[in-house]
Amino acid sequence: MAQPTVFQLLVDERRWRDYDVFKHHYEEAAAELAQREGPPNLRTATIGRRQFVRWLRGQLESTPRNDAKRILEHLFQVPVSHLFQPAQHGSEQACPGETGRQATALQSGFYQSGMEDAVSMAAHESARFAARVEQSNVGPHTLEQLRVDIQRIIYTYPNRPVMPLFLEVRELRNRAFELLEGRQPPQYTKELYLAAGTLCGILANASFDLGQYGPAGTQARTAFLCGELAGHNGLRSWVRGMQALIAYWDERPEDAVRLALSGQEFTPEEGTAHIRLASISARALARLGRHEEALSHLQTAERHRQSYAGPEDHGNMMAFPGAKQSLYASTTHLWIGTDHACVSAEREAAAAIDTYEAAPPEQRRLGELSLARMDLAHARLQQREIDGAAEQLQIVLAMEARRRTASVGRRLEQFGRRLALTPAARTPLGLAMYDSIAAYHEQHARSLPGGSAQ
Repeated sequence: MAQPTVFQLLVDERRWRDYDVFKHHYEEAAAELAQREGPPNLRTATIGRRQFVRWLRGQLESTPRNDAKRILEHLFQVPVSHLFQPAQHGSEQACPGETGRQATALQSGFYQSGMEDAVSMAAHESARFAARVEQSNVGPHTLEQLRVDIQRIIYTYPNRPVMPLFLEVRELRNRAFELLEGRQPPQYTKELYLAAGTLCGILANASFDLGQYGPAGTQARTAFLCGELAGHNGLRSWVRGMQALIAYWDERPEDAVRLALSGQEFTPEEGTAHIRLASISARALARLGRHEEALSHLQTAERHRQSYAGPEDHGNMMAFPGAKQSLYASTTHLWIGTDHACVSAEREAAAAIDTYEAAPPEQRRLGELSLARMDLAHARLQQREIDGAAEQLQIVLAMEARRRTASVGRRLEQFGRRLALTPAARTPLGLAMYDSIAAYHEQHARSLPGGSAQ
């Protein structure tokens, strides 16, 4: 074959090219599906040698269906419709700095790291075994493992492509739902609702980052319900903030203000959710033209920040560090739009960029950093600093080539519309910026977003 399929690459990465090795993993996946979802006869499903060879060579008359489809998707966490497609389908310019397997995975829209996948899979297998051998439906080990898994996801989310993480979180959420359907002591039930609500909140965030606002809203409503059942103010206030963000980006700023104010009714047990809510409402109020109220809410956020005694947690996706507060303040000032506000926006955006870039690479919020740079570009455009705006735009486009986000895409659209209304649009540099944005959107239409930003 001129180009290997995704199936062939995944089999090679996992060292399953030997028929007996692949057959063992295939039958294990079938047995696990039979136990989890049924029907029971799925437990005896297997794969013949000739069929495996045809899959490996890409010699298919049609994609696998029925039981084989379910088993393959469970085994690889990749839709069958993509599994037997050429892995290098797409533009060769999409990842100019990547080579080998990493480039292939990025171009096909999937993130696959052989070592990380193998280690993660082994950990999940051990966790499932430990959960099975506990005497009751839920025990201390099950809850501890759920907490550890959630913490790992919360701290790795800002730097991971969304879709593979989405599938992992969905599996954990389903596990939490299954445990809630069983019997457990009341204190465990409360913690399970908190875990399930947190996982639904992460799925809402991921759906939002993929530009799917309707499903994001559904996930958020379920997350809020779980927060209610757990009696946890921190989760309830964070989810209200998530709902407000969805409304803001879905062109519903009035709903964003209402939801953010609703979230402020819950005093979080800890964390920065109250700072986040005030910052969200400030941005939405400014968009509605209610400038004095917007500035008042920025002041409220700053008062909350001054009284906050917790850690400045850059790595936690559910935290609201000072850099993100500066980012929201810069966007608020841009919506106000006066000359003085543009100067403030430039200052806040530059402060956010400096703080984001000072964070360790594993804690750097790349999507938010791109949004801060877009705010800086917008502020400079409004102040007729065309070279400075173009510089920030090119940095953002380079970052987005590796890690796309729906929110940054929207900001690029807004920048392009603003650019078209200025005299700079007719200059060679202005035309070059407009062409770069158009090329980005043309390429973006062919692929899913892969990062996060709000």
